[in-house]
Amino acid sequence: MKALTVTLLSSALLVAGSVQAATSSKAITEAELKAAQQAWGQALISISQAYAEGGHAKAEKKARAVLDAAYGYNLGPVLFKPTLASGEQTFRTEYDGALAYFVGGNTAFANDSGFALKGWQGYQFNNAAVHINDNLALTMGHVMLTDSNGQVTTVDKTWGFKKDDKGALRIVLHHSSLPYSAN
Repeated sequence: MKALTVTLLSSALLVAGSVQAATSSKAITEAELKAAQQAWGQALISISQAYAEGGHAKAEKKARAVLDAAYGYNLGPVLFKPTLASGEQTFRTEYDGALAYFVGGNTAFANDSGFALKGWQGYQFNNAAVHINDNLALTMGHVMLTDSNGQVTTVDKTWGFKKDDKGALRIVLHHSSLPYSAN
């Protein structure tokens, strides 16, 4: 009986070790996280450029490509709270709500004029903190966006990234707000 117990325990440890090794191989690295944050900013700028070059239709096509590549709507609801959303449409857990926020043009989201259509030219981010837990990472900090007039808008940004089955980082949490002002 003792030999059977040792064999079962050894087998359990081997399985646990295999699960840990499999999980660790999917762990998000800080370099992957920074690359994903940088890619988000470049994607926002590319939507602005598409709008300037080809109008709303071209911007919407680009925004769909960005949402498909960067966000985890294929994994389930995304916890998306855009900077300038309010009221009953503050939270955009579904794809169409995010698309409307970025490019407008959806009567179901009539208050959205298209955040990505504002002529963004530059992008920087500064993380206050990063928390990585295997295939899930959270960041909190500032995003600085520069418009075509050189004006910089700073927003408070919290992101959650999850690595999907193919190894791609997907945004599953996107919370953005304007910094607090006592005025």
